Amino acid sequence: MTSDPRLGPIALPDTRARRVFEKLLDGSGITLNGSAPADIRVYHPDVFSRVLHQGTLGLGEAYMDGWWECDRIDELAHRLLRHGLGEHAQSKSERLMYRLQSGFFNLQSRARAHIVGEAHYDFGNDLFERMLDDTMCYSCGYWKDAGSLLEAQRAKLALACRKLELEPGMRVLDIGCGWGSFAEHAARHHGVEVTGITISREQAELARRRCEGLPVEILLEDYRELEGRFDRVVSIGMFEHVGHRNYATYFGTVERLLPADGLFLLHTIGSNTSHISADPWINRYIFPNGVLPSAKHIAQASEEHLLMEDWQNFGADYDRTLMAWLENFDAHWDEIADRYNQRTQRMFRYYLSICAGAFRARNLQLWQVVLSKGREGRYDAPR
Repeated sequence: MTSDPRLGPIALPDTRARRVFEKLLDGSGITLNGSAPADIRVYHPDVFSRVLHQGTLGLGEAYMDGWWECDRIDELAHRLLRHGLGEHAQSKSERLMYRLQSGFFNLQSRARAHIVGEAHYDFGNDLFERMLDDTMCYSCGYWKDAGSLLEAQRAKLALACRKLELEPGMRVLDIGCGWGSFAEHAARHHGVEVTGITISREQAELARRRCEGLPVEILLEDYRELEGRFDRVVSIGMFEHVGHRNYATYFGTVERLLPADGLFLLHTIGSNTSHISADPWINRYIFPNGVLPSAKHIAQASEEHLLMEDWQNFGADYDRTLMAWLENFDAHWDEIADRYNQRTQRMFRYYLSICAGAFRARNLQLWQVVLSKGREGRYDAPR
């Protein structure tokens, strides 16, 4: 049996899987085939058994296949997580397999570093140009005084530059430079020279075009291969791909590249716990081999190399950022629909929505951490 949303939701089957599913939802405020924005409309009778057997992987794939629908997936995810279903939503076998893999193998080794670039960041510049704003920032905006996505991203870039205390003529390294948003901003507004590195060919190509005429060099390179000396180092939205087995190498590399009075700004999504795990659906379809660090991971891995100067959490701003990306994605999808299929559209909508819900539920955080090599004097971080 195949689903057909045009026929409307199906009559709910009287199965054990459905009854277990409804019991899990009890008290969450979510109703099957209800009319509220966060309610789940069912279009395939096997959706319940699929989710119970495969957890979040089954839930996400079932949505991509059109087996269920929801007007506000972000609010659905928010309610499920606040209801405590985050851990139960993953199958035990999926969690165990990932922990075994990450324990025995370096999933983010130098030889495997290109995988996430090819799978996600090389997906298509045309898609990301329509989803993001003019800065092409693909990380959390800073909404403290911002009224739009563009203002929030410019505020984030400006905040990072102020925290790094940039001065004209400085040499700055941008680890995981993306499409060149920070490199362009810092070179244009602060007169610094920037070397940006990425593992995505699509990102490197567009970043070079965006930074043309500025003292910016964009390299297709892994952070472990870097040599030289930089006055400042910044890494925005890249540490999530480093992996716990490589944290010490990462901070050791930054230490080696910085002078005695240098500063390093780390901007990363963070996990509330130190368990090594990844959401199975996100790991398969969005960020292969990604691992979110905990505060403990960062503190322990960096303490032998760098001194913690400042730590700021504005994770609640990621909810608003993701919802702005979703709005852009929906508004401009027709411009690229002939180049992608409906499954891709549903994949991106689901990804942006569930992540927004996770930040809204405070299951995920966004940290900006400033570290130094122990330079003399007091450091006062701007906000």
